[in-house]
Amino acid sequence: MSLISIHSVSMAFGGPPVLDNISLDIQKGQRICLLGRNGVGKSTLLKIIAKDLAPDSGTIVVAHGVRIAHLPQDALTGISGSIYEIVASGAGLIGEKLALFHRLSLQGAHSRLTTDLHQFLTAHDGWRINPVVERVIDQMRLTADAEFSLLSGGMRRRAFLARTLVREPDVLLLDEPTNHLDIESISWIESFLLNAKLTVLFITHDRRLLKRLATRIIELDRGRLVDWSCDYETFLVRKQAVLDTEGKEWARFDKKLAQEEAWIRRGIKARRTRNEGRVRALLAMRNQRRKRRMRSGTVFMAVSEGDRSGDRVFEARDVSFSYGTSPLIFRLTATIMRGDRIGIIGPNGCGKTTLLNLILGKIIPQKGSITFGTGLTPLYFDQLREVLDPDKTVWENVLPHGGDTVFVNGLPKHIISYLQDFLFTSDRANCPVKQLSGGERNRLMLAKMFTQPANVLVFDEPTNDLDIETLELLEEILTDYKGTVLIVSHDREFLNNVVTATLVFEGNGEFKEYIGGYDDWQHLVEQKAVPPAIKDPRPAKSPLISPAGPKKLSFKEKRELEALPGLIEQLEKEHEEINLQMADPALYQKAGFITETKKRIETIQIELAEHYRRWEELEDYATVQVRS
Repeated sequence: MSLISIHSVSMAFGGPPVLDNISLDIQKGQRICLLGRNGVGKSTLLKIIAKDLAPDSGTIVVAHGVRIAHLPQDALTGISGSIYEIVASGAGLIGEKLALFHRLSLQGAHSRLTTDLHQFLTAHDGWRINPVVERVIDQMRLTADAEFSLLSGGMRRRAFLARTLVREPDVLLLDEPTNHLDIESISWIESFLLNAKLTVLFITHDRRLLKRLATRIIELDRGRLVDWSCDYETFLVRKQAVLDTEGKEWARFDKKLAQEEAWIRRGIKARRTRNEGRVRALLAMRNQRRKRRMRSGTVFMAVSEGDRSGDRVFEARDVSFSYGTSPLIFRLTATIMRGDRIGIIGPNGCGKTTLLNLILGKIIPQKGSITFGTGLTPLYFDQLREVLDPDKTVWENVLPHGGDTVFVNGLPKHIISYLQDFLFTSDRANCPVKQLSGGERNRLMLAKMFTQPANVLVFDEPTNDLDIETLELLEEILTDYKGTVLIVSHDREFLNNVVTATLVFEGNGEFKEYIGGYDDWQHLVEQKAVPPAIKDPRPAKSPLISPAGPKKLSFKEKRELEALPGLIEQLEKEHEEINLQMADPALYQKAGFITETKKRIETIQIELAEHYRRWEELEDYATVQVRS
């Protein structure tokens, strides 16, 4: 069943169309990932579907009664109030009235306005929204009365997602939904979307989310929409094959065009009737070549490497740091050596940025000691992009002291040529930073950063807003980098491909080191979660064949042996059902669900171990009895 049909939609913003006569059908139950380079028009397409933007031409047909909710890439600004108010306002006018009533009730206000709001909500069945708001807030692990303006970027993103979900949409449009979220929140979103009966069209640079979630991949490239209808790995192979074929066809076309241009320039009597067709064909070829849209270039990045640092870069011994009574860092002991690539993992607000500031020497530990290595020249990539001046141009941000030349690894390069390596045209190089998209600002941060020689690179969420191709190039650069790299990131694939070890937050200010990337850490965590084998307190069983001869199974033991496979199958089935239930986020709001479930799993594992032991024992007896 088609929920949304897009017919011949076009959209342009003064240049080549970002959407060039595209069409698309969105079927019920599909989870569609929209891929494309930064700036090709992906967000524009979502805004058009959500009716936040009108196309230049074409139509959008939405099936009757279908509700659409849109989570934009850029968070709304100028919003204040409690989490409850923000989330409830997502339900439209009734939600806004409910939010206002909630605020007045908390303030203890009893006025004519409160009475009017109560009557309005009763008349319009507004009270039914309240449990929905509370359920979504609980699912997103938010605090209803918390002040929105005081939240971190990641928590604000959660609140906006909750605001979107409270509409109970049939179609969910998500533009970079995992930006600024921690890994735990991303995993929750994955589980929620996998289990929710929603149709989803989403844009993401998170390859792990893409691989797990997408049932269909479409790509926006040079204004055209291509439906690949395959998984991500197959998409990469097919896409490269198409680009290779396109390159060969263009090369053949250009060769023929050059031959025809040479023919016309040689002064052959082209005006003769027998040659007019060839002239017209040449004119058509020129027009076809002029209309060709080249694929946007690939970012070219190179790091200006500084002088070699000492072998030991950083050493912490029993370091603690806290704000107020809550410890952010507690008794940290860690050593970072030259060439290490360390990933730092933890929920938003746990102290990852504070840890980076300790490593950079920006703050002093309240307890313990830190020893820094010799010859360190660190560079810091700030997730808030505070080093960028929004009122200055791209050029001025890279060269804040004037001039038109940058130096990369000691070699001079003109600023325009350098910025083109980061996909900034000459016009874009002279526009103020405040006009840039999120992806462009991150590329500018990298461009500014890589002009300065360094032997320690520190990144705080570098992957936000970057397209997948730029991410993969950054991975290659950091993997080949000879210095030391520290990365705070929520991108699990990025961590797997870059880091050699992780520092993981484990609660109460404690960070623990693990060898390898994200998956290696997860594997160790899963191994620890498996309970140790149950040791049988009874004495070891006696030999199967006693001096008096082999032991025979009694009638009761035979019945027990026959029943054991069924009992084991029943327990394993229950274990599987519990695992499926745990994937449903809605069940976590039930009081005591986690405690009861964990206790039951432990009981099942103990019973299974005993049943398998007893089954093996009786089978051995039965085998000996048959042989005898």
